[in-house]
This record gives sequence, structure tokens and C-alpha cells, in this order.
Amino acid sequence: MKNTIFSSLLFLSTTIFAQTFNGTTGNITDDGQVNDFNLTVSGLSPSAINTSHGLINVCLDISHTYDSDLNVHLVAPDGTEINLFSGIGGGDDDFTNTCLSQSSSTPIGTASAPFTGTFKPQETLGNTNNGQNGNGVWKLRIVDTYPADAGVLNSWSITFGSGAIGPFVFTQSNLPIVIINTGGTPIPDEPKINGTMGIIYNGPGMMNHVTDPANNYNGNIGIEKRGAYSQSLPQKPYAIETRDASNLELDVPLLGMPAEHDWCLIANYNDKVFMRNTLAYKLFDEMGHYATRSQYCEVVVNGSYQGVYMLMESIKRDNNRVDIAKLDTMENTGIDLTGGYILKNDYWDASNSWLLNYHPIDHPTFNVHLVYDYPKPDNITIQQKNYIQTFVNDLETALYSTNYTDTANGYRKYMSITSFVDYLIVNELARNNDGFKKSSYFHKDKDKLTGISKLKAGPVWDFDWAWKNINECSIFAATDGSGWAHHINDCNPDVNSSGWYVRMMQDTSFQNTLRCRWEYFRTNILSENYLFNYIDSIALYLDSAQYRHFDKWGNLGVSTGTPEVDADPATFAGQITKFKNWISLRLAWLDANIPGNAINCNITSINEVESNEQLFVYPNPVKDVLYFSNTSNSVIDRIDILDVTGKLISSQQLANGESSMDISSLANGFYFCQFRSGNKILHQQKVVVMH
Repeated sequence: MKNTIFSSLLFLSTTIFAQTFNGTTGNITDDGQVNDFNLTVSGLSPSAINTSHGLINVCLDISHTYDSDLNVHLVAPDGTEINLFSGIGGGDDDFTNTCLSQSSSTPIGTASAPFTGTFKPQETLGNTNNGQNGNGVWKLRIVDTYPADAGVLNSWSITFGSGAIGPFVFTQSNLPIVIINTGGTPIPDEPKINGTMGIIYNGPGMMNHVTDPANNYNGNIGIEKRGAYSQSLPQKPYAIETRDASNLELDVPLLGMPAEHDWCLIANYNDKVFMRNTLAYKLFDEMGHYATRSQYCEVVVNGSYQGVYMLMESIKRDNNRVDIAKLDTMENTGIDLTGGYILKNDYWDASNSWLLNYHPIDHPTFNVHLVYDYPKPDNITIQQKNYIQTFVNDLETALYSTNYTDTANGYRKYMSITSFVDYLIVNELARNNDGFKKSSYFHKDKDKLTGISKLKAGPVWDFDWAWKNINECSIFAATDGSGWAHHINDCNPDVNSSGWYVRMMQDTSFQNTLRCRWEYFRTNILSENYLFNYIDSIALYLDSAQYRHFDKWGNLGVSTGTPEVDADPATFAGQITKFKNWISLRLAWLDANIPGNAINCNITSINEVESNEQLFVYPNPVKDVLYFSNTSNSVIDRIDILDVTGKLISSQQLANGESSMDISSLANGFYFCQFRSGNKILHQQKVVVMH
């Protein structure tokens, strides 16, 4: 009897202190606009919200004709923002009497429309119960990411009570920790706002704590959101500029990467294996071309944990990035006018691009624009515009002429075949739809007295929609590994592709070069063993961090971001297995379908990189002995081994040919191998040490 009375009193105590407040309602505008609906909490008692008395429930009712368009967040008075749910429900309708509570055992991502009932949100409600004053203005923030389907918020409420969940507390990581502070000011799309950044990294094999001093960087930054579609996802990508005390550009080395001031923090919400970008960049780099360097990290913004990111170089002209000649506004004649230039096939407008005179050969009604990336549209002069437009027009004239295969006066006169072949291989291996339309880079250096400098493809960029089956166009939806990504124009894309590869693939000589390089790379960096060893090493490195990341975003087992054909695995291990299986299918299809033959391959030509550098580090991952190879004509002073902080670990001379280094004493982790000639880094490669 006493137990019964006690249980009844306990029930009454939990209900007596429950307090519910209702918010404003209205139409939900779409196409990426932010809709904030306010709710004023007044008279909350006790006012401080924590595990004794805090937020326990959020309920809402939304009418909408395409549920997965919606990203729905809750914003507390102190600015703490929680992802209630994002991108769920597919094309079904409505959220009818939907409640979110940590006490539910059913994640909302596993349920179906109209989501009637109580579900666990994608991010914990406990993050608001951090001791803040619960009185004030709360916001339900709804972003409808696509046009056409609109909706209405019919009602919403929040409830406070006893037995609340406390906030997730991030304390340590084996990854570098990046802490960003803007004083609570929301980070906009543009322009950059002032802030500070600290990077904590204690070296390979060492744990990093949020309470440790910032020992890799500690200073001012400018920061803004970056990206197009990726900016609509809950985990935001950022562009960062390191700055001095006067908030002017400051070149600094970060986590072993060469000094610069422009950086990116690339989000992984749309990449649940965390390596779609890094694998592609690694392959392009190991083929002998520049690819953006990066380092995994965990990020905290204004006190809120944001998950796993890649701190990455942005693509720009620099001696240690896209290494082409600097072109200033005074260089408008002669050989100075000929470079360097960086161009993009990308989103364009009348102020940043020009219309090509030729149409894609397979889609003669499609117009194509190229965007000026360097010099920037605001800086490039009329003479420079005229030069690069004329160069590209001469290239296309040769490409579409009847004698386009002529080795002296055809398209090869203007295009670096090795770079275009390798760019094609990486993007086709990943079946990257963006690599041929809106993340497609080209660059041209200054001419030499001995001849013109050819247009090169790359760097490769933006693979978070790659290495997967996408439910948008038959090319990318095929589950058997089939389909040519460079036929993207068949999908009526949002940005038309130049279609140059369609024409080049009609040239038997180009086909044979492609086949030769494919066969060569399949014996080393494109072997399943090599690819899977890399994938396994990164998965192991990220194994602890991925738990925190997915606890934050709650999108494992939920189709979020890219609309994938296949079911989404509910574990990180399942994601890795799916990734590997996809690669196996794709390799097999390309083995069978890449045209040309490898009968008369010139191995010397295959190994030759047009920058006259062919520098290798292998095996990777490595256990005890690291081998180096220099088959170029470059004079290498030495090779340096650095940890990811940039600290020199070991150094030795490197002659042409092969040499090796005993690395058995190095701790497990990531290192950088730099081939140096004087003060210039000719090649840098990330190496994983795993004993």
C-alpha cells in the first residue's frame, strides 16, 4: 500500500511541474528561406533549466506536401540550436501531431509520414538543458530546402518538466579539435564576420582535450558559410580566412599544410563514410597532380559541438596549391598575358563568366559558360578576358574540327592529355555527377619561350554526391556499377557541361591513353587491396569520433542529403561495407567498359607527369619501412617527414630512383612526406602509419 501511494505521489510530482507553452504559426516559405516562428516563455519556475527541471518535449503539426524538404530546428534563448529532424519522410505529406522526446525509444528517422506519435529527435533535447534561463524567446526554425512544395505550421509547443536529459558534453578526441567563437553572432552565408579559432593537436597517438591550450593555431579569423546545396543541410560547411591582430589576411600553416590564409571546413552530413572527398583527392595526388590537402578534425562553434569535419585547403593560385604564375592587373601584353588562369564549369551569371562559342557535340542546343576563378571576376582585366576566351575558343575550334586527332594542330595542342585522362579516371571511378558540370576546374600556366602552356584539368573537387547510387537520373541510379558520369548533359543538369570528353572519347588515341593509364593504376593505387586498405585505415582512425558525430546529427539509417537508391545502413560499419561494395562493382564495370587497348603502352609515357614530377611514397598505410621513388627530372634536396602539426620528425637525402626509411619507431597516426627542392615543396603526400 505504501509503495502504491509513493508511486502515485511521484507521478503527481512529475505532472504538477510540467509547464507547456505555445508558439506562433504561419506559412512556410520555401527554396532555402529561413522561417523562424517565435514562442515566448514567461513565468517558468524554476527558471534555470537543467536535469532537475528542463525541456522534455517539443510537439508540432505541419501541413506539407513533400516532407523531406524540411529541416526543422529548435533554437533556445541562449542561441543553442537543436536539429529536431531533417530530410525525412521522402515525398510523403505532413507531420501530424508529432512530438519529440528523449524518452521515446523510436528515432523519428525510422518512422514514416505523417509521424503521428512521440519519437526521439535526431539531436538530443538535452543540449538546451545547460543551466540557461528558460524564460525568453524560443524559435522553431524551419528551412524548406526546395521550391514548388510549400507548407503551413499549424501549431507547436514546448514542455518543461522534471527528469530532463542533460546536454552532451564533448571533452576529448584523438582527432585535432577546432574551436570557433564568434561571440554568439550567427555565421552568415556572406560576408565573413570576425571570430577567433583555436586548434588543439598534441601529435599522433595523443589525445586532445577541449581544455588543452590551442597549440596549432590560436588567433583571429573571418568566417562565413560556404557551398550551395550543402549549406541547406544541418551540419554547415564554412569558409575561413586566418587573420592577424588587425584582421588582415595572415598566412599560417595549419595541421601540417603549407602556409596560406584561405581554408575550408568541409561538413560530412552528406558523407557518412567521411572519405568520399579525401579518397578522390588522394588518388589524384598520387597520379602526380595537385589535390587539396586536408585533415580530419572535430569542431565546436560557439560552445556547440558540430561533429567531424575536414579542415581543407581551398582551391586557389599559390605556389603550394595550384602552382601557376601570378597574374596581376598590369600584365596585359606579351607572354605575361598568357597565364596563369583558373576556370570553372560552375554556377554562373553575366558578371562572372562568358558564353562559349561552341555547344556540346551531343547536345547542340545547350549553351555552356565558363566562370573566371583566377583572376577573380572583379580583378580580371578586359585584355585578360579576351586572351583566355580566345585560347578556349581556339581549343574548341581544334576539338571540333575534322582533323581534331592531329597531334600537332588538333586539340592536343591546347590540352594536357595526362591531366584530362587522370581527371576523367578519378571522376568516373567515383561516378561523380558534379565533376563534369559545376565543380569542374581547369587551369593554365604562363606560356614558355619554347611553346604554349596547355590547359590542364583539375584540381578534382566536390565528391559528396559521388561513390553512390543517386535516385535522380538513370546514369547515376544504376545499382550494377554502370554509367558514364561525363554524359551528365543527358540528365538535363542545372549547369550544362562543356561536353569536351564526349568528343575526346571519339579519338582512338585518347581511348588508348585512357586504357593504358587505367591498366597501370589498376596494378597499384586503383587495386581493391590498396583502396580498401586506405578505407579501413581511415575508418579505424575515425571510429571513436563517428559515434559523437552521429549522436549529434542522428542521420545513420536515414536517407538524408543525397537521395540515394539503396537503403541507408544503420551503423558506421555498414556504411563502410556499402562503400566498398559500390567500389567493387564500379571497378568491374570500368574494367569491362573503358574503351581502347593497352597493347602498345609506353610505360615511360604513362609514368610521366607533365609537371616533370613523378614522386611516390609507398606502401600506404605503412608498418615499418617507407619507400620513396623519384623517377622525374626534378632535383630533390631531401625528403622530410612531418607530423600533422608541421613538426619535422625525420629528414634524409633522396636521389633519383628508390630509397627507404625505417619508420618503425613512429607512433600510429598520420604524417606528411614532403619532397623538397630548396624551399619549394614539389610534392606532399599524407601517409598513415599502422603498426
